Amino acid sequence: MNSSILFRVPRLLKPVSQNLIWEIEPKNNDIFLTFDDGPHPEITPWVLELLEKYNAKATFFLVGENAAKYPEIVKKIKDAGHHIGNHTYNHLKGWSTSAYKYYKNTLKCEEEFSTPLFRPPHGRITRSQHNQLSKRFKIIMWSVLSGDYDRKLNPKTIIKGVVTNTHPGSVIVFHDSIKAEKNLKKALPEVLDQLSGKGFTLKPIPYTVQYSNEVRGEGF
Repeated sequence: MNSSILFRVPRLLKPVSQNLIWEIEPKNNDIFLTFDDGPHPEITPWVLELLEKYNAKATFFLVGENAAKYPEIVKKIKDAGHHIGNHTYNHLKGWSTSAYKYYKNTLKCEEEFSTPLFRPPHGRITRSQHNQLSKRFKIIMWSVLSGDYDRKLNPKTIIKGVVTNTHPGSVIVFHDSIKAEKNLKKALPEVLDQLSGKGFTLKPIPYTVQYSNEVRGEGF
């Protein structure tokens, strides 16, 4: 299977989505590692220790109900210099949720922590949801999907797919979740090792991130 098909967002998809950030204008060799669905009491601390080993910073898109259970881990993420983003309170699927319910659920997540960054769970967001949320958040998508949650994938395939498709400005997705744990723990150390060896600098997504004409769409 061609890893570019599996891991990289097709170019044809980006021009049909307005005000969704797929990549970030890089400075030098900056790339942007992100983690979805946490915090988790065991997996997230493991990720934090590994990132510290590589002097890497990342962005964690947190589910509100998980943040409410583990506020001490949210604090650890912030204290370590990483950034956080909103991932709805209950990890809602946008395509099967009304715009009103989706917006209210996202605002409920804001009661646990405040951030200008938002990522829709599963990358699924409707036009109405987008129109409401884009007034308050920068909506962050991705350009490289690790697939760590997919138990049909093995760590070697994940490593190759991520490393091969990463370039300056890439936004990469992993998951600090139970579903992804097995692949994550085997793939992430090697991914960090190889990306660092290629001279990439892993940065958090800036809270002040701006849209770029080169990486944003012109219509939703």
